[in-house]
Parts: sequence; structure tokens; C-alpha cells
Amino acid sequence: MAKKDVCEPAAGAQQHTTELARDMGLMHVTMIGVGAMIGAGIFVLTGLAAGIAGPALLLVFLFNGLVTGLTAMAYAELGSCFPEAGGGYLWVKEALPQPSGFLSGWISWFAHAVACSLYAIAFGTFALDLMNMAGLDLAHWLPGIGGYHSHEVAAKLLAVMIVLLFVYINYRGAKEAGQAETFVTIIKIVVIALFIVFGLVAIFSGKTPEPWQNQFGGFFQKGPMGIIIAMGLTFIAFEGYEIIAQCGEEVKNPKRNIPRSIFLSLIIVVPIYLLVAFVALGAVTPEGGMPSWMYLGQKGEMAMIEAAEHFMMGKLGRIIFLVGGLFSTMSALNATIYSSSRVSFAMGRDHNLPGLFAKIHPKKRTPHLAVFFSGVLIIFMAALFPIEDIASATDAMFLLLFIFVNLAVINLRKNRPDLDRGFKVPLFPYIPIIATILNLGLAVFLFFYRPLGVYISVGYILLGIVIFYGYSRKREFKAKAVPVIHTEQPVFLPTPCHFHVLVPIANEASVESLMRMAVRIARSKNADITVLNVIRVPAQLPPSEGRKFLGGARALLEKAIAVAETESIPVYSVVKVTHNVPKAIIETCQERKIDLMILGWEGKISAHNRVFGTILDEIILNTTTDIAMICKPPAEAFAIDRILIPVSTIRYAVLSFQMAEALTSGSAIPITLLHITSTDNSAEIHQKFEEELRKREKELNTERYEIIIKKADSVADAVMNETREKDLIIMGTPEEGLVRRALFGDFPAMVAKNLNIPLILTKKYHGHFKTWFQKFFGSRKTMLD
Repeated sequence: MAKKDVCEPAAGAQQHTTELARDMGLMHVTMIGVGAMIGAGIFVLTGLAAGIAGPALLLVFLFNGLVTGLTAMAYAELGSCFPEAGGGYLWVKEALPQPSGFLSGWISWFAHAVACSLYAIAFGTFALDLMNMAGLDLAHWLPGIGGYHSHEVAAKLLAVMIVLLFVYINYRGAKEAGQAETFVTIIKIVVIALFIVFGLVAIFSGKTPEPWQNQFGGFFQKGPMGIIIAMGLTFIAFEGYEIIAQCGEEVKNPKRNIPRSIFLSLIIVVPIYLLVAFVALGAVTPEGGMPSWMYLGQKGEMAMIEAAEHFMMGKLGRIIFLVGGLFSTMSALNATIYSSSRVSFAMGRDHNLPGLFAKIHPKKRTPHLAVFFSGVLIIFMAALFPIEDIASATDAMFLLLFIFVNLAVINLRKNRPDLDRGFKVPLFPYIPIIATILNLGLAVFLFFYRPLGVYISVGYILLGIVIFYGYSRKREFKAKAVPVIHTEQPVFLPTPCHFHVLVPIANEASVESLMRMAVRIARSKNADITVLNVIRVPAQLPPSEGRKFLGGARALLEKAIAVAETESIPVYSVVKVTHNVPKAIIETCQERKIDLMILGWEGKISAHNRVFGTILDEIILNTTTDIAMICKPPAEAFAIDRILIPVSTIRYAVLSFQMAEALTSGSAIPITLLHITSTDNSAEIHQKFEEELRKREKELNTERYEIIIKKADSVADAVMNETREKDLIIMGTPEEGLVRRALFGDFPAMVAKNLNIPLILTKKYHGHFKTWFQKFFGSRKTMLD
């Protein structure tokens, strides 16, 4: 054999990791969330939403608070047990199959960046109005560009300038950003408090020309559609707690502080929204008897400024509220630049984006390049699109991200009960399921408001899919590949093999029996065999510690190789060392383009919610090749004379048929197909099976198959009765779906438990999409679906 050793770092060598400093307390991180929320919701979108929903604007904010509160619980749970920069991106990547993780990060980065563009344009609009009041007409010196009037160009220019300023602040560091956030948010809350107080005084002191109740007449005149569309439009105003999760890696005591800050930010913001909406509708009295909601809708993003002038000391009130609006949009700018850069930083660190996104400034300890590129994206969106389309795109992106997160919390609760959670979502899994449905509904209705915003979102997602499959998937796989510390190759290959079999081995007692099965298949397929042994190293030790076990691994490999060489089958042997055994096996399948993997199983069900055990479950769920799992393989070589294949339908058993023919290549022994039914139409079922077999004459030797249809009440008992006269059972794993298996259990596992002869369970790889769909909606208990 030709041998090759790939050296690992010396034992004890330190591996470089990129981390951020924890220097943000409960107040700082809460203020970041509050600052992000009290921005667009009150100062920019309230007027637009009033025009859409009418007096029911109050219900818009109330319902949005309830809907977002459901998803906030998911963020509180996951943020407390995954306190890392990246937030929802990392959770989805941990819980759901790719490209879900990549897309959640890609969406999150864009959503925060575009939200920042929204706040920047609002800042430019407010600043321009304040400058005009001071006699500084910036628009006079600027031309109209690309369909935008000169005053719109001026507002966008000011937007770009403020983005550049806060990009610099975030470059300086999270502590500086947190301090600026706290200062700005406090000033902003004071201004809003003045707005609320003056408005309540105007309402209840009788200073308004007509009773304030009249402004709420025809409360539902815009109908349910108006309420739902306005909810979608203003949903961005409630997503600030998502930013809290983004800075988890920089929060002190995250298990305690992240859930608290998320709920505190909502407790602070939702009542403020309701009071502001009530005051704006009740205290504004336009001339000519126009309803206040209509007046606010016509004024758009300047509606709240106009409202302040109505009842808050006239022009002075307008100036005060403009200053509050400037502070509001600046605090939201700060928070969203911060969060968008942390998502792109996390994606760069995970090799989903180029490595420069993960670089940290040596002195400032901030992801300075991630901040810079986020700033470029923010300026690009702010310069190109109107504020309504930016708002629509932002809302659609956040709603999609929240759907991913709710699905992630369901999956992780079921599959990672070991996580140390500082908070748990109550009434699980109903709350995240309801949140998912509601978020999806709001996203769909946004299309009826501004289709361009939805088109922008869809185009961006499609671009992300292209980047993932064209760049990120390969780069991440290569960067995180499991180290190989030993390989052996055949000295001579008579002809190139176009079919490749993988046999992972770990148990010396089953090595020879597994290899004998593999040799039979390889001989019939003209295939080569790769024998793999994975050395698992505890998480607290470096992978290089696994080298001391290389001697034992080589002994196992030599035993396996000896079986194959007696039949002149080409054999490759590989030893890998890793913290994650399933990942090492799955990567070997991908690296060596394996067509069939042969696994051994003792036939024991190890634990609740596990079918074959933790390692096998993980492999079967995530691998991208056909699998044959051998239960109770014979200790010695034996003749195969009688094969039984229980089937529900032909199409789910094709791999089992191919396996039977491969194991008995050169023989004409019959292969029995057994179907159990509870009905009396056995003849009809028999004819249907014969027709299905005839359709597969090109891929199967159909003359060898004997079809038996039996009526029985218990499928398990009927199958077990038929096995008494057979010496090998091959079963395709069931694909009837989650509901059937939830009611009747996992049939292959049941049979394996009571069988005394060898059993082969086969799982056909159906392609990336179906595998992704199964993993997305299933748990490890449902992996054989």
C-alpha cells in the first residue's frame, strides 16, 4: 500500500479564533434595542400607516406588539444559549439545513442595512426641514437627479453624510457606540414624552375645536386589509430586539441580560407607540374638517412633525420634534449599522462571505471592514430608492428572517435539549408555529402596498442563492474540512471504478461482516471501497491529540483491507480525527463522491427521540448518498438463498431491489416481495405491482421477483411470520410522512428489534431539495422519512 500522513499542528498548539470583547451591560444593550425601535415607527412611518389603516392605527400598533412578542420569545430563548455575534443567522445555521443558514444571514444583513437606509433618508428629510426653517436652502444649490426633485436630492445627500458619521462611530468600537446610543435614546424619549404630554393636555383640556372622540369615528372604515397592510409596513418598528441578539458576543452575562433586554425593550416601546398614535389622531385638528388620519397620511414621513406644530407650542414644538426626530433616526442608524456589520462579520468568520469581513481591527477590536461594507450597502440603497419601497423591502426581509428563527427554535428545542437556556418559550411549539404563520401572512400582504419593495427582496434572495452555490458552500466546506491524519491507496487499479462504496468502521467485532457485504456489492458494481475510521477527540482537546490513537485505527483498517483484497477489490483507507464524528463521515462522502455508504447497527434503540443513536441519526439525516445499514450482520461468511423484501410501494423499494440483486450477483435465486394489506383486493394489488416492475425492466432483473400479497391486521406480525423461512431481509425505509409515523411508529426499527437474522435497511438519496425539505421540517426521529 502507498501510505500518506498529513501532519497536524503539534499537541497543545493554539488555534486562532476571532472573538469580540464583552463590554456591554443590560442598560447599554436595552438602549440599543429601544433606539432601533423608536425610529421609523414613530417619526417616519406613523403618518403613512395612518393613511392606510385610518383610526385603526391604534390596533395596528397593538397587534404588531402582540405578533412580534411571539417571535421575541424565540429570540430570548436562542439569544440566551447562543450569545454570539450574528444572532438569528447562527441559530438558523445550527438548526436548519443549508442554504437556510446562509440565507438567514444574507437576509439579516440586507434587512438591517436597508433599515438603516430608511432611517438615513428620514434623517435627511428632517435635517433639511430644520435647515429651511433656519434660512439655509440646501436644495437651491442642487439639481434634480434621476427623477428626484432638488429637495429630495438634498435629503439623500444629508442621508449619506450621517451614514458616514455613524460608520466612523461604529469603527471606533461597541463601547463608544453603546455610550452614544444611551445618550441619544434618552434625549429622544424625553422629546417623545413632551409630545405625548402636550397631546394629552390638548385632548383632555378641551382645547381642540371639536371633541377628540370624533377623530376616531368610523374606526374600521379602512377595513381588515388596511390594518394588515399597515401592520406589515410598520413591522420594522418592532424588530429592534433582533439587534440585541446581534451583539450577544459583546454582552456581559448574556444568559441573563439578553432575555431581559429583549422584553424590557418591548415593554418600553409598545406603550409609547400606542400613546403617540392616540395623541396624533386625537389632538390633531386639520382645517376644513378633514379627519386627522387622512391629514397624517397626506403628510407622509413629515406627518409627526406637522402634528407637533398643531398642539406642541407651534413652531417651537415643530423644532423640538424635528430635533427629536433627528436624534431618533440617529440612534436607529447607530443600532442598525452596528447590527448589519455584526451579521456580515459572523458570515465572514463562517466562510460564507470573504475572509476580509471577519477581520478585526488590531487596536479598536471592531470588525472595521464589515462596518465599511455595510456602510456601502446602506448608502447604495438610500441613494437609489424611495422611502416607501425601502420600508417595504426592509419589512419583507425581517418577516422572512423571523420565520426562519421560529422554525429554528422548534428544531433546536427538539434536537438540542442539552443547550443551557436562560429562557424557554412557553406553550411550545404552538407559539413559534403561530408566529411563523402570522409573519408569513404580513409578508405576503406587503406586495399589495409596494410591489417594488417585494421584488427587490426576491431579487436579493435569488442573488444570495447564486452566491451560496457558486462560492460560499465550497469555501465553507474546504475551510471546515475534518483533518486527515492517515491515508492508504491501492498500489494498482486494473481499471478506473465509476462506483464508490464507503464503509465507516469503529467496532472490531463487525469489521469483517460489514466488509463481506461491501465486497459482494463492489464486485457486482465493479466498484472500489473506501474504509474510514474516525477518531473522536473530546471538545476540550486539540484535534492533534487524536494521533496517539492512530495505531489502533490502522489495525482496524488492515483487518478490513484483508477481506477486500482476497476478492481483488480496490480499497482505500482513511483515518480522520475530529470533534464531530458524523461530520467527518458526511464530508468523506462528499470528498470521495461516494455512491453507497454501508453502515453497521446493533439493532438497539438508544434513547427517546433517537431512532438508531445519536451518531447514526446525524449521518442518515445529513448525508447526500444512498445508504445501506446492516443490522446484526453474520459473524461468518454465509450463503444467501432466500431474500425477503417487505414493500409498501415499488418506488420506495428500488434501492432494496438493487441491493438484493447486487448481493446475489451471478445467482438466480428468487427475491420475494411481500406486501401486507388490510383490504380484500389482493389480486388488484398484485397486478399493480407486476405493472410497476415491468416499467423498471431496464434497471431491474424483473424475472427474479416473486410477489406475495397477504391480508393481515398487523403488518409487523405478518412480516415477522414471513421472515422465519428467509436468511436475509432488506427493507426500504418508510416515506409515508410525519403523520403516519407519529401514529404508527418507525416500522423498520420495530422489526430490527425482534429479528434474529441479518437485516439491511436502505435509504435512497432523493436529491438536494427533498433532503433539505425533510431536514427542514423533520427532527432526528423522522430522518428515515
